[in-house]
Formats: sequence, C-alpha cells, structure tokens
Amino acid sequence: MHGIVLFAHGARDPEWARPFEGIRDRIRVRRPEFPVELAFLDFMTPKLDEAVDTLVGKGVAAITIFPLFMAPGGHIRNDLPRIAEELRKSHPGVPIAIQTAIGESPELLEAIAGWILDGVD
Repeated sequence: MHGIVLFAHGARDPEWARPFEGIRDRIRVRRPEFPVELAFLDFMTPKLDEAVDTLVGKGVAAITIFPLFMAPGGHIRNDLPRIAEELRKSHPGVPIAIQTAIGESPELLEAIAGWILDGVD
C-alpha cells in the first residue's frame, strides 16, 4: 500500500486550508486504496512528521510527498529535503519520495491558463 502526503505551507487563518482539504477529499473518493494525509510546514497541524507517522501506523509500504507549492522556493529546496531525511531515518523501512512542486506541473499550468481565459470570455 502506497501512502500520499499533500504538503502545504500553512497559515494562521483556518479557512486557508479549505482548498487543500478539498484536494485530499477528492483523492480519497477517487482512489480510496491510497491513504492520503494533509500536512503543513507552518502554523497548522498536522506537521509533516505527524502525517508520515499516521501513514506508517496504517501500514503503508512507501510514501510520496506532493508539495502543494506553486514554485520551488527555499521551503522546497531546503526545508523539505531536510525534513524528509529526518523522516527516512525515523522510518528506515519505508521509502519516502518527494515529487516536484505542484506549480511545476505542465497540466496544472495549462488548467490555470484555461481557467483565466474562461474568465474573460
């Protein structure tokens, strides 16, 4: 069983998390065989280590972290690899992979451009 962690920055306003919760919920409905957790870097919980611990507790064999950041800034280039390395040490039997930032997805960029163009028609 493969686990998924959606990793977002976090904010003080709890409403900020709604879109990310919606993505998580859609994944759960579409592919219930993949346990999925939402984690945050700052201000909100669960933190990344807590989300990974939850998935490991569910018996996943591997985990992929999907950064829900538009660009690979310092958090993605510096913080995430450091945190992931600590997680790999804590869970040596569970491979933990990191995908690129969501903003680097050509499909997402195409969808955003389409949404913008639909808004001006």
